[in-house]
Amino acid sequence: MYEALLYQPIAEGEVHCGLCHHRCRIAPGRRGVCGVRENQAGRLVSLVYGKLVAEHVDPIEKKPFYHVLPGSRSYSIATVGCNFHCLHCQNYLISQYPHLQGGDISGVDRSPQWVVEEAVRGGCASISYTYVEPTIFYEFAHACFTPAREQGLRNLFVSNGYMTPEAVQHMSPLLDGINIDLKAFSDEFYRRVCKARLEPVLDNIRLFHDLGVWVEVTTLVIPGHNDSDEELGSIARFLAALSLDLPWHVSGFYPTYQMTDRPPTPVATLEKARKIGCAEGLRHVYIGNAASAGGADTLCPGCGALLVHRAGFSGRVTAITGEGCCHACGQAVAGIWQ
Repeated sequence: MYEALLYQPIAEGEVHCGLCHHRCRIAPGRRGVCGVRENQAGRLVSLVYGKLVAEHVDPIEKKPFYHVLPGSRSYSIATVGCNFHCLHCQNYLISQYPHLQGGDISGVDRSPQWVVEEAVRGGCASISYTYVEPTIFYEFAHACFTPAREQGLRNLFVSNGYMTPEAVQHMSPLLDGINIDLKAFSDEFYRRVCKARLEPVLDNIRLFHDLGVWVEVTTLVIPGHNDSDEELGSIARFLAALSLDLPWHVSGFYPTYQMTDRPPTPVATLEKARKIGCAEGLRHVYIGNAASAGGADTLCPGCGALLVHRAGFSGRVTAITGEGCCHACGQAVAGIWQ
């Protein structure tokens, strides 16, 4: 057991967790919404510290990060648990594992040093904390941050963006990049489909950006839920008001878990979303997990030259310098290129 970060003891042995926006008030012997943080006699502990259920070497494009070291590998890890309960979760077998298995915690014991060494052995340029919401295993992720940096590795979160401002401030000095799922622009969607709220996610996209953490945003476009012109336009305008250079990934939905009543997202819908984002001024709008010509390539925002060509989850740098400038016109392109 590992004592949790960001909590406070309160009356009668209860604790107040300050890690995510649920801000669970947890009685002795009980757990928070995530299912992996437990009050043991007035002390909040992480039940998943170092207990990994996923360890993979992935292309960085799979996360997806398109403006972070394209073409590189990222060592990707996860534990069980999540602070969302999304009806369409593609990784529900691990994200909802404690709830599906009567509170059981699964995983292979690993140390932060072991993770960093495996990342180096695998030829990776970064460590991605991913597959489930990494905030719920933040104590272990945080323990990996410094040794990863010491080995020249970048630290990356793939997140639902539901951590507290205190957690954002705590992690931002050692977090290089974050891809946040902006699942919709409707609080009703968040409450019904994810058992959460929209506003904290929007606040954290702004906060990470303001703190200098590289931010990319992904929206899974679900037919009949968040695919209207109005909804997609609202997301694009929000991102454009923050930064025209912020990459927006629009991805296709496939029926899964408790949402099998919706069809897969048509490619035409994703192409529409991309056009809406570009019309709002966003310079880098990408189509994910669907075949569409040009929808995954990075183009120079100045002259339109092809900078990074992508096919599937592979990326090939064609015309961008190590400093992140276009070879053709010298235009600087936002991202992490070295």
